[in-house]
Amino acid sequence: MAIKHYLQVSDLTLDEYDYLMQRARIIKERFKKYEPYHPLLDRTLVMVFEKNSTRTRLSFEAGMHQLGGAAIYLNTRDSQLGRGEPVEDAGQVMSRMCDIIMIRTFEQEMIEKFAANSRVPVINGLTNQHHPCQVFADVFTFIEHRGSIAGKKVAWIGDANNMLYSWMQAAKVFGFHLHISTPKGYDIDPACVTVEPEHFTVFENPSDACVGVDAVNTDVWTSMGYEAENQARLKAFDGWIVDEAKMARANPEAIFMHCLPAHRGEEVSAGVIDGPQSVVWDEAENRLHVQKALLEYLVIGKVDN
Repeated sequence: MAIKHYLQVSDLTLDEYDYLMQRARIIKERFKKYEPYHPLLDRTLVMVFEKNSTRTRLSFEAGMHQLGGAAIYLNTRDSQLGRGEPVEDAGQVMSRMCDIIMIRTFEQEMIEKFAANSRVPVINGLTNQHHPCQVFADVFTFIEHRGSIAGKKVAWIGDANNMLYSWMQAAKVFGFHLHISTPKGYDIDPACVTVEPEHFTVFENPSDACVGVDAVNTDVWTSMGYEAENQARLKAFDGWIVDEAKMARANPEAIFMHCLPAHRGEEVSAGVIDGPQSVVWDEAENRLHVQKALLEYLVIGKVDN
C-alpha cells in the first residue's frame, strides 16, 4: 500500500472513515473482553513530542503495545531536533528505523515537511492548526451515543483553535452542519478554513449557536502556547461558558463534548461537564480505540478479522 499520512481530518475519505469506525468498534470490543490482538507484532511507533501531553501519549503508547508493537517516546528537547537538526533530515533518519511516526508539535508546516521526507506514515498528534485524532474520536463517540452524525447539527462555543478547524473539516467529510460562536478578536482565521461556507454558520451570540443542535462542543480558552494571553482571554471570553442555560437551548437529547483538560467555571460549568449529557470520559477513552484502528490501517492496510 502506498504511504498514507494522517495530518488533518480531510486526509481520509468518508469510505475510509466508515471502515475505520467499524475497525475501532471491533478493536474496542476485543479490548473490553481482554482478547489479545497483535496485528502489529514487531512493528515500532516513534512518538515525537514538542508539546506536553496526557491523553495523546497514553493512547498512542498503550495502543501500540496492545497491538503487539513497541512505542518509543522522543521529546524534541532531548533529541537532535531540539538542537537545530533540519526537520527534513529528521524525517529521513527516523523513518528508516521504525514503521510509523506520530508527532505532536506547534506548526502544521513542521509536520508537513517531516511527512514529505518520511518513508513511513506520519500521524498528527496535534498542531496549532489541526487536531484530527481528537475529532475522529469525538465523531466516533457521537455515533456510539446517538447514531449517524450525518445531517445533524454540532455547536462549537469558544476559541477558533485547532479543534474548531478539524471540526470544520469533519462537517464536510461526515455531512453535518457546524454552528460556530467565537468572541470578537478570537474569530475564525480565513487562512485556516478549508471547507465551503455551506458547512458552517457563524453566530455572534453563543446561546443562539446552541439552539436545536445535537451536540455542544468547547475547549479551554487558553491553549498551549498562548499562556501569556490568559488574563486577556478570560475577559474576552466572558459569556462563552457552556452552562446549563445554553445546553437547555439544544435538543433535549444533545450531548456535551470537550477534548480535555477542562477548567470548570471557565469554558464549562461543573453541572454540564459532570452532568448526564456529558460524554467527555468516553471521548477520552475512545482516543485509544480509534487510534489503534488508525495505526493498524496505516501500517498494514485493511483487514477483515
